[in-house]
Amino acid sequence: MKKIRAISIIDDDPITVFGIKKMLSSIEVSDHIVTYPNGKEAIDGIRLSLENGSGVPEVIFLDINMPIMDGWQFLEEFITLPLKERIRINIVTSSIDPADKQNWERYKEKTHHLLDYKNKPIRRSDILEITRVA
Repeated sequence: MKKIRAISIIDDDPITVFGIKKMLSSIEVSDHIVTYPNGKEAIDGIRLSLENGSGVPEVIFLDINMPIMDGWQFLEEFITLPLKERIRINIVTSSIDPADKQNWERYKEKTHHLLDYKNKPIRRSDILEITRVA
């Protein structure tokens, strides 16, 4: 399996972050995993990486419900970035609200990035599937 240059986990739940990082480490898919506790810190960090020329993560794990800037607000900002490459964005949520699935469908139509939707908890069997570069 080809190593992924960078992965970002955007989630305010430390247990979810720990679990995803642990599963990613066990399959040695990337040596560079960055975590953010909310969408605002994530979009600021990604913009800074773009300015520095270090690029954006190839795979993003994105929670929907977070303080300061939620996942949908992050996506709204992210899809405006001038990126030619296609990024795999995995929405990982505990939400059972049908409106969240509708938002996911709407965002899939608005962007060239690959958006997946998974309910928490993420299982190890899901990790191999959702860490393929888009």
